[in-house]
Amino acid sequence: MKKGIWMFVVGPPLVALFIFIGGEVVMHLWNWLLPALFGWHTVTFWQALGLLILCRILFGRMGGRGFDRSRFRQRMDEKWQKMTPEEREKFRGSWRSRCVYRPPASETGEPA
Repeated sequence: MKKGIWMFVVGPPLVALFIFIGGEVVMHLWNWLLPALFGWHTVTFWQALGLLILCRILFGRMGGRGFDRSRFRQRMDEKWQKMTPEEREKFRGSWRSRCVYRPPASETGEPA
């Protein structure tokens, strides 16, 4: 029971401290590097915190499992092993039709 009370009392201030430190670090790094290198504007603490959150959403896991490439690859390998040779060829053909570059008809001289 004491551990739960301790987490309830100490946890929120620690979270706030980590958010504050993260915002400050992003702000100082941005304002130190980017205006000098690229001529970009400096940012405020709140803008830096927004950038940190945006990067976390786009590139981070946000506490969840996120997209795990190795797990995706493992699942695809399992599906591949269960396919018959005909299913594999059909799968390859469907990906070829999506991924292969075909020049426009005007470049090949074929009618559209």
